[in-house]
Amino acid sequence: MKSKKIDDTFNIKKEMLSTVDHLRANLPPFMKETVSNQFKKDGIVIGVSGGVDSALIATLAVEALGTNHVYGMILPEKESTSSSRQLALEICKKLKIPYGEVPITPMLEAFGIYAQKESLFRDLFPHYDPEIHTTNLFLPPGISGSLLALPSIRLSTEKESISTKRLSAQQYLKLISLQNVKQRTRMIALYMQAEKMNYVVSGTTNKSELLCGYFVKFGDGGVDIEPIANMYKLQVYKLSEMLNIDKKIISRAPSPDTWSHFTSDEDFYLRMPYEILDQLLYAEEHNLPKEITQKCTGLSSVQLNSALKHIHSMKSASRMLQLPPPVYME
Repeated sequence: MKSKKIDDTFNIKKEMLSTVDHLRANLPPFMKETVSNQFKKDGIVIGVSGGVDSALIATLAVEALGTNHVYGMILPEKESTSSSRQLALEICKKLKIPYGEVPITPMLEAFGIYAQKESLFRDLFPHYDPEIHTTNLFLPPGISGSLLALPSIRLSTEKESISTKRLSAQQYLKLISLQNVKQRTRMIALYMQAEKMNYVVSGTTNKSELLCGYFVKFGDGGVDIEPIANMYKLQVYKLSEMLNIDKKIISRAPSPDTWSHFTSDEDFYLRMPYEILDQLLYAEEHNLPKEITQKCTGLSSVQLNSALKHIHSMKSASRMLQLPPPVYME
């Protein structure tokens, strides 16, 4: 980066995407060498969600290992959208990889996840009816300049949003603890399948998510290999286009798909579009001047400072998530 000319014509997004050809050439060999030589396993299991990250990894894995050494797992639950399952089926069939489906709703019911959530929602909305209403968590935009980032729950019907309530810290922590069981339950199913087949479990976390801590410890963060953890989300989109992944998958709004009402990554945690987030992360990584960052993102000075403050908070949380457990030493 030091050798590149940085002036008023410098374009962060263009620089970021200029490395995609290199990633396209090197990711399949990396996956093959890691699975076969480092782990000495026979293949790779991927949780296929219908999203672009898992679709890209499955596509690269087939190129690296062949269709007979890639296994797709579809892990729906009653609050995930039916379109996610359908798109996951389509990508597995298109790639001609063997796949299996394990609905995790019974496991979540056994843990009491839905019942505890419904009880919490009734405390907030006495008229709440899970047969009629959907819910989702949301936070104010990270570029708003607001000093407060208090989480709220939105209650909706099929036609409209009807009510919102702010959560107390205790309510928020309880709700997140319940939601995170979904990712951890999926990981149990993935490892059970992988161990039966002598395969590794692939993660689907991209660099934007990894840097910001947008993953669940011992859930989607507990894997053997992370093929795209050095790829920003915008790079994931670009490479997916190059590999002709279904446009329906690429164009889907990114979502954790764990709320009964549609919730985007921007609503729930990141609090800004990837178009903005990735440029800010890239600018920090390469120590770009603030003036260039502001010009490329189109943010005002207030918005930029607000966004950077939120990013630094997320990065701090991510570092804590990635630390190994402390061990007492004599």
